[in-house]
Amino acid sequence: MGAVFILLAVIYSVFLPHSLYDSIVNFFNSLTLAQVPGTSISLPAPIIPAAHIALYNIVFQFCLGLGILEIAVLTLRIWLHSPLNRKAETIGNLVFWLGASYLAISYLVNMTIMSEWFVFWAGIILIGGFSLIARAFVLLVRSIF
Repeated sequence: MGAVFILLAVIYSVFLPHSLYDSIVNFFNSLTLAQVPGTSISLPAPIIPAAHIALYNIVFQFCLGLGILEIAVLTLRIWLHSPLNRKAETIGNLVFWLGASYLAISYLVNMTIMSEWFVFWAGIILIGGFSLIARAFVLLVRSIF
């Protein structure tokens, strides 16, 4: 838990020339209901997604940092011979955070249009499912062998 706070402090200090608090407030103030392309469903989305690229970079850095932290945790779990269910949990977390960092850089930072905003959130749900599958696969392989 302390490593997460250190990661947040590092990201905050890197972003220091800008006001992180103001960026977050501006982001939430810009949310409006937008229609999901191809459906009649309306969900919250920023009015101009491209206006928040600096905040999206922070999200990317945070997700990547947590992914790297999960690699370190997995290495320690293997080295210290932790129980398999803990290793499987760490692998699931690793898949989620590295997948979320990929989605953040691909769909938020590089392609900031309204339709990509919704693709990002669909991808996050998909990555959540992949992380559960990765965790189950590790447990399944262990039970077979």
